[in-house]
Amino acid sequence: MPVPDRFRKTHSVLPGFGLALGVSVLSLSLIVLLPLSTLFWKSSGLGWSGFWQAVSAPRVVASYKLTFGAALAAAIVNGVFGFIVTWVLVRYRFPGRRLVDALVDFPFALPTAVAGITLTTLYAPNGWLGEPLARLGVKAAFTPLGVTIALTFIGLPFVVRTLQPVLESLDPEVEEAAASLGASRLQTIARVVLPALFPAWLTGVALAFARALGEYGSVVFIAGNMPMKTEITPLLIITKLEQYDYAGATAIAVVTLVASFSMLLAINRLQTWSARLGAAE
Repeated sequence: MPVPDRFRKTHSVLPGFGLALGVSVLSLSLIVLLPLSTLFWKSSGLGWSGFWQAVSAPRVVASYKLTFGAALAAAIVNGVFGFIVTWVLVRYRFPGRRLVDALVDFPFALPTAVAGITLTTLYAPNGWLGEPLARLGVKAAFTPLGVTIALTFIGLPFVVRTLQPVLESLDPEVEEAAASLGASRLQTIARVVLPALFPAWLTGVALAFARALGEYGSVVFIAGNMPMKTEITPLLIITKLEQYDYAGATAIAVVTLVASFSMLLAINRLQTWSARLGAAE
């Protein structure tokens, strides 16, 4: 005699799911949500007028323009060259491939302060790369260009490591099938490869952008830190903390946090829409 569904005992797919979920939520709250909530609590003491005055001061706005502009430029550069690096690593076999693959993670392993000092030494007017650029009339260090270079350096791994597993899972036989049906190489890449990689590529670019917004160590040396010119937002936050202006520092941090979270949320929604569109097709 079959047992009615209401008497059957349901089992969780993951044993101990309730406990695991509780531990996960607790750790997430302690590590992420609680510290972030203190930013909003501390900045709320300014009131709306004080908050707006703190985040819209000319010096602060200038730092926004540099930080967001350089982060966006670095993310675009990483989006292009990160795709090329990923394609070479996945689709080709050559001597030193493993070394190149390991070098992609170098910005992750290298302390940010060391990266900043190294980049400043290289791109200074008398540096190995800065001197040839100076002869061409291009000044890299202590300019917005230097900030963009530093942010590009620390953001490249996010694009490559996000794209790499997706490209590895894409069967080359799919491209061969498209070619056998008469598609050119450009058509195959545009209609077969890029649609499959686009969500992962977009995620990598978004992560590189969000990471660049909060970067401090690798940028502070090469930027020059001139107010209204080469002063990044994280440095301005540190400056306000040193001046014991905690409310002003948290107010600026809230703006950066909201901008990063809004962008990541928009990218997540776009990925969901892309996935639904692909499933519908």
